[in-house]
Parts: sequence; C-alpha cells; structure tokens
Amino acid sequence: MKKHIITTEKAPKAIGPYSAAVRVGHFVYTAGQIGIDPATGEVVSGGVEAETRQALTNLKHILEAAGASLNTVVKTTVFLRDINDFARMNAVYAEFFTAAPPARSAVQAAALPKGVAVEIEAVAFLAED
Repeated sequence: MKKHIITTEKAPKAIGPYSAAVRVGHFVYTAGQIGIDPATGEVVSGGVEAETRQALTNLKHILEAAGASLNTVVKTTVFLRDINDFARMNAVYAEFFTAAPPARSAVQAAALPKGVAVEIEAVAFLAED
C-alpha cells in the first residue's frame, strides 16, 4: 500500500514537520486541527466555540482534499485545554456531525499548540466507487 500526503490551500499549513493528512488504502488519517484561519494564519477569536468551528471547517477541507468528507469520519479525538469547555465545544461539534456521528474521545490536554482551547483529529474512510 502506498502512502499519499494530503495538502490543501483551504486549510492552514502545518506548523511543524507533519502532514495535514495521510491517505493509506481506503482510510484518511488527519493531524489535529486547531482554530487557525488559513487566510490570516492566526487563531480565530471568540473562544472555544469559534475555535471549534474553525478547526472542524479546516478538517472538512482537508478531508475533501483527500476524497473523503465529514460524513465518512469514523473516529475523532478532541483535545481540550479545559474539560469544562466540553459542553460549548460539543454544541458546535453537533452542528457538523448531525446524523450518524463518529465515535469520539475527548480529553483535557496540559497544553495545546499556540495556546488554543481545542484541537480535533479524525480518521475517515473513502467511499467506495
């Protein structure tokens, strides 16, 4: 099986030595996405809700570049700076995964890149032709 590196101009560039996503076989594995606006390279303002919305939008664009979508996500991991933000993150998350949501883990992390409130990664499958 060959490894395919996924990139898109619609999502922020990696801020380290990693790929936004990797496609192997019928699966796509994303790096964690934070609430960076790809147009400015800056973290969006507005707290955990705005950051969650931007992180999931970035994730959506990366998945689409790989030939997948939010509808084909089977697992996400959500990292929160403060687990007390879970309900506010979850309300925005529910806007993106409205039917048959993926499996999910959510954990509090000691620190996240750029001091953000939330980071989200996903595993998705490629729909069969």
